Amino acid sequence: MTLVSAVAMAAVFVLAQAGQGAPAPTATMRTIEKGVESNIDSERQATARTAAEWAALWKAHAFDRPLPAVDFSREMVIGAFMGSRPTAGFDMEIVAATDRNGTLVVTYRETTPQAGAMTAQVLVAPYHIVAVPKHVGRVTFEKVKS
Repeated sequence: MTLVSAVAMAAVFVLAQAGQGAPAPTATMRTIEKGVESNIDSERQATARTAAEWAALWKAHAFDRPLPAVDFSREMVIGAFMGSRPTAGFDMEIVAATDRNGTLVVTYRETTPQAGAMTAQVLVAPYHIVAVPKHVGRVTFEKVKS
């Protein structure tokens, strides 16, 4: 067997497997806001599928700032909040939103300062809020290791 035919057979195998239980591609995400100064000071994962849910989430997060626009006919909002932390060096990031058999699985990563790292002694509350294509089914959150 030549190298070209071996590569072609491998490609056919991968394509054949793609339709057999493989997760759907990650949804397109649009970051609405990401940072370390949320008013939500306890760990929380949230979804907002309506303008009213979004307004309530935004009010809890940033009551003193204008509400960013979201087209709920096409999108929904997902937020991951780390809660209050005692020093700088913490971060929160939503890394994927993947459909798995009708469930939207939101994968997020929390970053913490390395042991012994010099960090500012300031309270932070890391968060990441994204808009994703509208999903009518269940939504779950999974934390991945950094």
